[in-house]
Amino acid sequence: MPVIKSAKKKLRKDRKREKENNKFENILKTLIKKAKKIKTEKAIIQAVRTADKAAKKRIIHKNKASRLKSQLYKLIAKTPKAAVKTTSKKTPKK
Repeated sequence: MPVIKSAKKKLRKDRKREKENNKFENILKTLIKKAKKIKTEKAIIQAVRTADKAAKKRIIHKNKASRLKSQLYKLIAKTPKAAVKTTSKKTPKK
C-alpha cells in the first residue's frame, strides 16, 4: 500500500479507471457477440461504433478495433439482403 498522499490518490484514480474500462470492455464484448449471433445491420453498426470508441479511449488497441470492424463488416456482406443491394442491373451499352 502506498504511504505518500499523492500515491494514495493515484491508486484511487487507477482503481476507478479500471472499473470503467472493464465495464466498457464487457459492453463491447456483449455487443460483438450479439452482432455475430443475430447478424443485423443495426447490431453490427452499434458494435463497430463501440469498438471505435474503445480504441479512441485506448481500452483496446487500434489494430484490434480495426480487425473487429473488418470481421463484423464481412457479416454484413454475407447476408443476402446486402448482396441484393450491391448487385444492380447494368443497362447494356448501345
